[in-house]
Parts: sequence; C-alpha cells; structure tokens
Amino acid sequence: MAEFRDSAHNLRIGILGGTFDPIHYAHLATVEFIRGKYNLDKVIFIPSGNPPHKFWNITDKKDRYEMVVLATVKNENFVVSDMEIEKVGKTYTIDTLRELKKTYPTCELFFITGADAICDIEAWKDVAENFKLATFIAATRPGISLLRAQDYIEKLENKYNAKIINVYVPSLDISSTYIRDQLNLGKSVRYLIPENVEAYIKEKGLYNFGVE
Repeated sequence: MAEFRDSAHNLRIGILGGTFDPIHYAHLATVEFIRGKYNLDKVIFIPSGNPPHKFWNITDKKDRYEMVVLATVKNENFVVSDMEIEKVGKTYTIDTLRELKKTYPTCELFFITGADAICDIEAWKDVAENFKLATFIAATRPGISLLRAQDYIEKLENKYNAKIINVYVPSLDISSTYIRDQLNLGKSVRYLIPENVEAYIKEKGLYNFGVE
C-alpha cells in the first residue's frame, strides 16, 4: 500500500495504473500536469500485476515496479504501490479501487487514464461500480480526438451517472511501445525515459538493451 496515511482533512488522491513497460517521461509529465490542474494532494502509481487485457509478453512485474520507483523517487507528491503486483491471478481496476476506498474512506479518489481507454471502459469488470468509487480523469493526448472522446464520455455520464473529466494534456508524444522498439533495435532512448530507469534496463538486460 502507498506510503502515506489519511490525515484529518480529506485528501484528493490521484491513481494511475498501468503496465509501465517501461515508464517514461510522458507518464510523469501527464500526471504532474493533472496533479497541479486538479489540486491533487498525492498521486499513487500502481504498476499492474497480471492485467487481463494485455496480450503481449510483458516484462516481469517486479522489474516494472522497480522502474516506477526509480522514476518517481524525486517527486514528493508521487508514491508507488505494489498492491497489484503482490496479487496472484488477474488484477482488475475495480478490486484496486475497492481496496483503496477501504483504506482511505474519507479521501476523494481520481482515477487517471487515457481518453482512448475510456472509450473501451465498458469491457472492464464491474464498470458501473468503478464510476461509483472514483472520479475518472480522461487524459487526451496528441493523436486522440478530443471531440470523439467527449461524445463517448457524455454517453457514459448519462448511462452510469459517472463523473468523468476530459482534459487535453499538452504532453510528450511518447509511448512505451516506441521505447521498447527503440531498445530492441539498439537505438537511443536518451531524454525519453529517466536516466536511472535507463541504467536499470541496461543492468537487467531488459528489452534486449545493448544486444548486438
């Protein structure tokens, strides 16, 4: 569980889940932008354990967790939780939100996700309860249609009485897929990921880093 405790006042807690395979500067820039814009007290990064909707061979969950810790260590407003990687079997957002709400009952939860993911949210487990437990912040990034996302969000709000904030994030156009491809080709990822994360990838030999 995250390394902070519910204080006397009601905290506004952001939650960012994901495979983080690997974590990169666009993740960090997006979350910092949202944290400041919506006055979030803390943001919990939650690396997924065994996500049900990922079909490629993802990197070992312990390595993904360690990279997130390294990437966030210098930001006192970011904390990292191992709650999903410690679970056995598939991990679902609804189970994570239930556990967080139980741990921090007086806090307001904000689940940060991509606007593209929001458009697929009705495939999630117990979708209606997800909306009861948290306000969703849908981050629209370069390449994603803001109007298309807004139309779908309005449908979800009407259908589930959901609270969804659609925000355009002037972030970096970086993806974990692109970084993995660059590393597998032996190309530079400098300035795309934190230096300590790059060093960890090299040390562990992840993504065929340095393979000739």
